[in-house]
Amino acid sequence: MVAALGLALALLALLVAGLLRSHAEILRALHDLRPAPADVQPRPAPVTLGRSDGGVVAPRQEGTPVFDVAGVTPFDEAISVAVASPRVDTLLAFLSAGCATCARLWASVDELDDCGLPDRTRVVVVTLGPGEESPARVRRVAPRGVPVVMSSEAWQDYRVPGAPYFIYIDGPGRAVRGEGSASSWGEVASLLGDAHGDGQRVVSGRAREARIDRELAAAGILPGDPRLYHQPTGPGAPAG
Repeated sequence: MVAALGLALALLALLVAGLLRSHAEILRALHDLRPAPADVQPRPAPVTLGRSDGGVVAPRQEGTPVFDVAGVTPFDEAISVAVASPRVDTLLAFLSAGCATCARLWASVDELDDCGLPDRTRVVVVTLGPGEESPARVRRVAPRGVPVVMSSEAWQDYRVPGAPYFIYIDGPGRAVRGEGSASSWGEVASLLGDAHGDGQRVVSGRAREARIDRELAAAGILPGDPRLYHQPTGPGAPAG
């Protein structure tokens, strides 16, 4: 009787051990199937944008969306910049505290007042977030009077390929109007001035056409009216 009871206990122990081992294998398999946490998800490779020879260029496609820039300052204060503003345009300057070209741009930010940016344009410097950029290093180079936002999300939203990189946003139009790389603020201002002027010429041309159409319609001259077309006169002129 005692021997039978001992054998039963031994078999029960083996059964329990087998169940525990099977349970552990199931948990391990479920863990392998679980997606990685968001903070360790692999980031998509940046898309190469702009010209290889530098310079601010036309946007990557018509209707490129704009994103507000939110993050922290180098002093760990929350900050958010609304770029779709009805009052101002925004130049986003994506810089790093660790590249030589960016160092020259950081050091010469005071030239912005004299380099002739388009009217109603504000400058916002954007670095990578504190996890990828040293806040202490950014504090040493951050200029006064220019907002500095540490935000890796902004780099991902705008698919920034590297630093330095500049994106010009039409606030009232809520659209990207130009983007690319440059090595000085003067070069950025010159290129943006050209892009801004081209855009103004397109807008003013369309506005002028709309005004002329309204004035003609008010005078009773509609599309197809013979008075809109010049009729040659004199010898040899075609009939009609």
